[in-house]
Amino acid sequence: MENKKLNIGIFCDSFYPMVDGVVQVVDNYARYLSEFCNVTVFVPKGRKDYKDNFPYKVVRSSIMRVFFLDYDLPLPKLDSKFKKELNRANLDIVHIHSPFTMGKIGLDYAKKHKIPCIATMHSQFKKDFKRSAKSPFLAPVVELLMTIIRGVFNSTTENWAVNGEVARIFYEDYKIKRQPIVMLNGTDMLPFEDKEYLLSLREKYQIQDDEKVLLFVGRLNLLKNLSFLVKSLKELKSKGFKFKMLFVGTGQDEDIIKREVKKLKLNDCVLFLGRISNRNELAAHYALADLFTFPSLYDCSSLVQIEAASQKTPALFLQGAATADTVTAEVNGYLAENSTEKYADKIIEIFSDKEKYLKVCQNAFDDLYLPWPKVVKNAFDRYQLVIEENKKALEQAAAEKAEKKARRLENRPAKSAGRKLKTKTATAKK
Repeated sequence: MENKKLNIGIFCDSFYPMVDGVVQVVDNYARYLSEFCNVTVFVPKGRKDYKDNFPYKVVRSSIMRVFFLDYDLPLPKLDSKFKKELNRANLDIVHIHSPFTMGKIGLDYAKKHKIPCIATMHSQFKKDFKRSAKSPFLAPVVELLMTIIRGVFNSTTENWAVNGEVARIFYEDYKIKRQPIVMLNGTDMLPFEDKEYLLSLREKYQIQDDEKVLLFVGRLNLLKNLSFLVKSLKELKSKGFKFKMLFVGTGQDEDIIKREVKKLKLNDCVLFLGRISNRNELAAHYALADLFTFPSLYDCSSLVQIEAASQKTPALFLQGAATADTVTAEVNGYLAENSTEKYADKIIEIFSDKEKYLKVCQNAFDDLYLPWPKVVKNAFDRYQLVIEENKKALEQAAAEKAEKKARRLENRPAKSAGRKLKTKTATAKK
């Protein structure tokens, strides 16, 4: 391949100031790729007076506000400035992180310019649609949306899934025609080493020596199965287990979750810390925790579980959760049955064997901690391979087209002579 910087276009239907796992993945891909590539991120405008300050270029599309949702609808086809920026981007490869408006624009650009388009599968879309369309009368709408999504993923050059279970879901359940390639996510978080600061946090949150610290980090959304977690904490408390539960994050269901904590009389052992945006401060809270509790059946592969592993903090998932695919139970993490009582019992069991617990902590770090630079290097190598394969395919197609044209030209004089011979014969007969 030529020794020049690749021009990479990354497309997503959400971006800062909105913060979720996909936004963070896009940011980290773009941030680390921009160290040796020209990266442009194509995303919707933010709702607030937000100024972009990134080491890569950001091109924003106009939006239509959807007030009853967290997300807005991008309108790139109606934005002349956006289209102008896209047309002069001169991209070598497109990487879409959504099969909707922005992803479709990226796919269309790739087709028009005959360059590869890679799509990363982040979400279990069918679950999202079914939650939103609760009425059985809306089932045809769900199937229509799934047909659109399948059309996008089936039109890309290659699809990536964030773990093996997500790859299986898309290939077997969603009937995507090609088996996705597994490309794991990573983290920018470094191990936190300041023991004195951790002691100050224990004092700040009034954590007693005999209390275990449980942690959840993420959006406070019922989709994350947080009501299940709160009820499990009630079970845990009723069994006499001493703990402090820390919730880090904000979200649309924060008040509902807080009311449930109050109703179940858990205020003395549950703390809501809000959003912690400073990465070093967040790392300290992962390091402070003894166990990361993540009972979500919604997430595909959450970044927070990798962040927890970076601090040797193992996670407890539910059996069958897609996001638990990289975990080996009792080796580098834990699994519990989908029951609040069983989840509570599992927490008690985890801390009953200190030697085994410490081994799992170390294995979580060794097996699951994956820094973003390593992830992005793998992605870049894959980009180069896909671009090279696409180039060869185009050259082969062009050669075959030229060969067919040459054959037509060779056959044309013979056909012409044959027509003249038939004409002379017919004239002679007259």
